[in-house]
Amino acid sequence: MSLRIYNTLSRALEPFSPIVAGHVRMYVCGMTIYDLCHIGHARMMMAFDVVQRWLKASGMQVRYVRNITDIDDKIIKRAVERSITIRQLTDEMIAAMHQDIGALAIEPPTVEPRATEYVSHMLGLIGKLEQRGLAYRADNGDVNFPVRKFASYGRLSGKSLDELRAGERVAVPDGKQDPLDFVLWKAAKESEPADARWDSPYGAGRPGWHIECSAMCGQTLGESVDIHGGGADLQFPHHENEIAQSEGATGKPLARFWMHTGFVRLDNEKMSKSLGNFFTIREVLSRYDAETVRFFLLRAHYRSALNYSDVHLDDARAGLKRLYIALESVAPGADATVDWSDPFAARFKSAMDEDFGTPEAVAVLFDLASEVNKTGSPALSRLLRALGGVLGLLQSAPGDFLQGRLQASGQASLDARAINDAGIESLIAQRHAAKVAKDFGQADRIRVELAARGVLLKDSAGGTKWERSV
Repeated sequence: MSLRIYNTLSRALEPFSPIVAGHVRMYVCGMTIYDLCHIGHARMMMAFDVVQRWLKASGMQVRYVRNITDIDDKIIKRAVERSITIRQLTDEMIAAMHQDIGALAIEPPTVEPRATEYVSHMLGLIGKLEQRGLAYRADNGDVNFPVRKFASYGRLSGKSLDELRAGERVAVPDGKQDPLDFVLWKAAKESEPADARWDSPYGAGRPGWHIECSAMCGQTLGESVDIHGGGADLQFPHHENEIAQSEGATGKPLARFWMHTGFVRLDNEKMSKSLGNFFTIREVLSRYDAETVRFFLLRAHYRSALNYSDVHLDDARAGLKRLYIALESVAPGADATVDWSDPFAARFKSAMDEDFGTPEAVAVLFDLASEVNKTGSPALSRLLRALGGVLGLLQSAPGDFLQGRLQASGQASLDARAINDAGIESLIAQRHAAKVAKDFGQADRIRVELAARGVLLKDSAGGTKWERSV
């Protein structure tokens, strides 16, 4: 196998071969599921969707695990704000996530574990760490990991303990022997919900975020995996801490390859919920058809930063039209096999084998489309559709795409006419009142409702401005 992957651990491109020949085990850190997913989340899940697709296209069997964090401080806070149970909130948000990423043709993982289903395994892992002197019980009831006792801490992120100490606070956080230590088990606060399933030797509480992934990864894939990945923001401290606790407990490497996706940026800032500068997947899909959004995400390499703008999405839609024009003579469902000895297919494979190089692979699709337009070759048209299918593209009926029947803007136009300016202002006022009352769930629902009607909001220090997308 000629595939090379950029390994964050070594900071180099390395030839990839799985631990067990022909079988790939991949774990990706998924969503903390308290809200709707934004386009940055879609970019991360899209990247590993492409990884899974290409590994399978290369003849590998893939066991892909992408977890769901369904217990967390933010989840508890949001459930309290909405006066619903944690389970009601997480079930609602998981269903919404599946709907949104399904629209983008992101294939489901082999296994999608929920953290709350693996608490007993987390407790077992903490017990092993305690036996090895890599966990201690603090006075406040927490159980912490002593970072200084794990000799290779900082290897993934390239951060030395001295560098980490340089930025720490003078006061040591409650219960920690060292500011760098991180929590394995969080003692319950009086205001937090209890769950009898979580009874533990450490008293009432819940697991820390990092131990959740170590336990789920180990239980679903084994002690060592081929690929472990997630967004670039997880490299430190989450993945660094995963390595420390997993390898501290097992003595084996957690993963051979570490992969991290680049950020989506808006106005040169990372798109994130904490900054409030994000667009949910649903908002974007209210303006653009799903295949255009997928194509927009795939045209950038997964490790690079991606700038979000309507201009780039409009350009993506125009690019897809060029490709579909070359497919007008090919019926959907036509022969989708690929002859990898064909020069176009060989170039496509070479691009994908070099760290999943989707920009170069997409360039091959355009070259192939140009050749189809010159020659009218049905064989090349079929090859174009087949190669596009490897990336989850070009599988719609060309006429539907070219005539705009897949465009979200048509529905947005209809919805926009169904609400007048006074109605928009009324909903914006309700959203503002919800935010003042810290009912952020209600505020988000109003924003999504307006987006579905073709009305986009932009918050600033001077208030909220709106515009119709049509």
